[in-house]
Amino acid sequence: MTHLAAAPTPSVRVRAPGKINLSLRVGPVQDDGFHPLVTIFQAVALYEEVTAREVPPGSGVSLTVDGPQAERVPLDRTNLAWRAAEALAEHVGLAADVALHVVKGVPVAGGMAGGSADAAATLVACDALWETGLPRSELQTVAAGLGSDVPFALLGHTAVGTGRGHLLTPAMTRGEFHWVFATRDDGLSTPAVYGRFDELGAGAPSGDAPDEMPADPGLAEETGLMQALRAGDPHALGAALHNDLQEAALSLRPELARTLEVAREAGALGTLVSGSGPSVAALARSRQHALAIAATWTAEGAADAVWCTSGPAQGARVLP
Repeated sequence: MTHLAAAPTPSVRVRAPGKINLSLRVGPVQDDGFHPLVTIFQAVALYEEVTAREVPPGSGVSLTVDGPQAERVPLDRTNLAWRAAEALAEHVGLAADVALHVVKGVPVAGGMAGGSADAAATLVACDALWETGLPRSELQTVAAGLGSDVPFALLGHTAVGTGRGHLLTPAMTRGEFHWVFATRDDGLSTPAVYGRFDELGAGAPSGDAPDEMPADPGLAEETGLMQALRAGDPHALGAALHNDLQEAALSLRPELARTLEVAREAGALGTLVSGSGPSVAALARSRQHALAIAATWTAEGAADAVWCTSGPAQGARVLP
């Protein structure tokens, strides 16, 4: 008798990138509790992978996580991936029945939007698994309801973000930029960093305040940073890196100042705290230079882990 193998359970695997804020300018907190932002995102080739697997009707959402620092990731609906599956199901009028498996590749709680990448990957994976066929623009709308960085993880590459960072305009870039990140085992709470930013009365200390800037980010295209991206000039880009939250992050974690200093001593073209921290990013001349900066950080004990990568990288994409 011939025995037929059971058909494999349908599943979809999606990869989404982490990010760095090449520039982050923050306005005073508004009545809605949010700070208006003007930021320039670049996706980097550190990825989260999410597999969405079909489950019997009525099973609900389940979540498992593997990879570096997986033990620090919640496995309930406080996880952005879980919430993304529920949000998409509600948006299209389906039951949220799916098993999600996340493989971490972006540092946890490091200001690099690993959780947002999980959410973006989940939206794309569930859209494919459930055959809902939403256009990417509609997925972007669902993404914006989940968090400020989720739409960019969908888009990837390089983009100007306004509003809460969720209103995106793709930016022209040339070539490849080499990055190295120093991460810490202890994360830094984004709300705590913004709270300290408010306590410091930082407002928007450089350039026009974001709440005074037009919704069209054309103004940002005139900055040296945008010109450096278009020219593919890492030296000019390094000189233009900026983060309004850096002072607040350093006041909460003073040891990060040494991490920045060590990278500069190793010849980094530019350094900054990534987003709300505590990861520190350094721009290198080449892949080999990135490895040298990483080795210096390790030798000096200025990081708990180091990650070498490059950008820009693609946004959330289904894997074969």
